[in-house]
Amino acid sequence: MTGATTSTGGSPQQAVAHRTGETVLTVVDHHGTPLADTEVTVEQTRHAFGFGNIGFDFLELANGELTGSAAAAAEHLADLYTDVFTTATLPFYWGRFEPERGRPDTARLRRTAEWFRDRGVALKGHPLVWHTVQPDWLLGLPLDEVERLQRERIRREVGEFAGLVDTWDAINEVVIMPVFDNGDNAITPLARAKGRIPTIRMAFEEARATNPHATLLLNDFDLSSAYECLIEGVLEAGVQIDAIGLQTHMHQGYWGEETMLAMVDRFARYGLPLHLTETSLVSGDLMPAHIVDLNDHQVPSWPSTPEGEARQADEVERHYRSLVGHPAVESVTYWGITDAGAWLGAPIGLVRADGSPKPSYEALRRLMKDEWWTAPTVLRTDERGRVSVRGFRGEYRADVRGASTAFAVGRAPGQQELVAPAG
Repeated sequence: MTGATTSTGGSPQQAVAHRTGETVLTVVDHHGTPLADTEVTVEQTRHAFGFGNIGFDFLELANGELTGSAAAAAEHLADLYTDVFTTATLPFYWGRFEPERGRPDTARLRRTAEWFRDRGVALKGHPLVWHTVQPDWLLGLPLDEVERLQRERIRREVGEFAGLVDTWDAINEVVIMPVFDNGDNAITPLARAKGRIPTIRMAFEEARATNPHATLLLNDFDLSSAYECLIEGVLEAGVQIDAIGLQTHMHQGYWGEETMLAMVDRFARYGLPLHLTETSLVSGDLMPAHIVDLNDHQVPSWPSTPEGEARQADEVERHYRSLVGHPAVESVTYWGITDAGAWLGAPIGLVRADGSPKPSYEALRRLMKDEWWTAPTVLRTDERGRVSVRGFRGEYRADVRGASTAFAVGRAPGQQELVAPAG
């Protein structure tokens, strides 16, 4: 007997066939006897693929700091978020997390992480080591003390959040780190003195020693051969990387599938999972192509436009189809649910500042919850009490005679026995 499938027919289904799996459920009574011709309702509850977004907008809501219309608007945005996204990136920028030495914002971030966890959203911390958004109190300290404090900071955050936040951008943008000259910070001199690979080793080994079960990423926006050389050097040095992070902010326009997949192929050759950690597409005027550092583009207003929103929706769908279709990609994190407070003031959100979903939000939701999803489906067991459930890999639920059982559809074929209540 066939079970639930994620079927769209033709090429789209074939492009994501590697994302599907099959599990055979056997329904038995309390004596262990298989129950033939028994109704089973199955439905998907979570994707295995990481559909992520930043969770920065929900710290105040999660900590009870909003009231009235502001709280209602945040709750509405949260409903839109949790209907689509399965992972959230939380801000652990050292300069904001611990602006005053010895007073980290641990409790507030923990409450936010628990708030997401209670809604079925997995967490990632960003980042443990970075040269930007650093505390001023590090400036002027000897390099050996800066290193000691950085190591302690890694151990503290990874340890405090173990079991709650188990994925981390261990270190961010190392290609530029030793030569970064846009503002004073204490990490650039440390990276210059130690070298890139020893600095990476410090981040990964401290985090790994504190939480051996953590998933640790090397993350960068520089997707040139310099990043490839750095990855090769790190791997040759024996540093264990769990996934490679690739940033793809496209304020100057969508790169297109061919360019994007050619880049993904270059990094897939290392045999590590790829996480598209920061991705964005504009729903207004594009940033001029001559801008080298995106931070240099300063405009008084950057509105979303109907034409831009139509373009963004088309590009979001194409972007996600191409990446989900690539077997090396394990997750995609979009960099912003809303235009309100978006990075650089750009209209990159999937929701307008007034809380209304853009066409891009609806396009992504259709992919996730219609095309790549198993809705509640009624099946009947065969003569041996079995049903076969095939669909997008992830978590599922089966209901038999009013009793629910969770099961998974994974990469390898699975089997599970369900005990039906008497009736």
